[in-house]
Amino acid sequence: MLQVQNLSVAYGQSEALHGVSFEGRVNETVAIMGRNGMGKTTLFKSLMGILPIKGGSISVAGQDVSHDESFRRVAKGIAYVPQGRMIFPTLSVEENIQTGLENAKEKVVPEEIYALFPVLWDMRRRKGGNLSGGQQQQLAIARALATDPKVLLLDEPTEGIQPSIIKDIAKALNEIRKMRQITIIVSEQVLSFAMDVADRLFVIEGGRFVHETARVDTDQQHIKSYLSV
Repeated sequence: MLQVQNLSVAYGQSEALHGVSFEGRVNETVAIMGRNGMGKTTLFKSLMGILPIKGGSISVAGQDVSHDESFRRVAKGIAYVPQGRMIFPTLSVEENIQTGLENAKEKVVPEEIYALFPVLWDMRRRKGGNLSGGQQQQLAIARALATDPKVLLLDEPTEGIQPSIIKDIAKALNEIRKMRQITIIVSEQVLSFAMDVADRLFVIEGGRFVHETARVDTDQQHIKSYLSV
């Protein structure tokens, strides 16, 4: 569903990603683990078209999107939940989700989205800025799902969120995969969350993948050694 080959990205003369390759299969969740500054957000921004790539290719469901603008990538099936959530604080919860329906025939929020996140139904008339951090994260995921994506990118979804809500988000991501044939790529520093949701885990360090493992074969202590400062 998502194929990334030999991807390189640079900030001026400084190369930030060095020939990164991986794939996300249909109905699979892949976790990209790594400390801050190791290239996770750069990778996600380049997949979404926010950062231009220097070399390599990105394709979604067989369609090359390597040089498409972000809105064209959304139309071809990529949705992105950025680090920090970036919801619209002055719009209501419902209006926030409706911004994801730009390309949809029906402008009504699908019932399954509220089924996944019941708290958003309860708060649908409330302004997004009045929600807690965890509720805003759920709203950002709901907005991304409204675009009916093939590939969902989540950049550090657990950052600054209390443990009980982290469990709710993990449960929702696993439910989403049961409901839709979707590929989820998540960047993360919380290993317990990655182990709850991911089929495969990659570790990124210095803009390169340095470790790959299936969840069932994961040596958690080995991955923790990459995550500790």
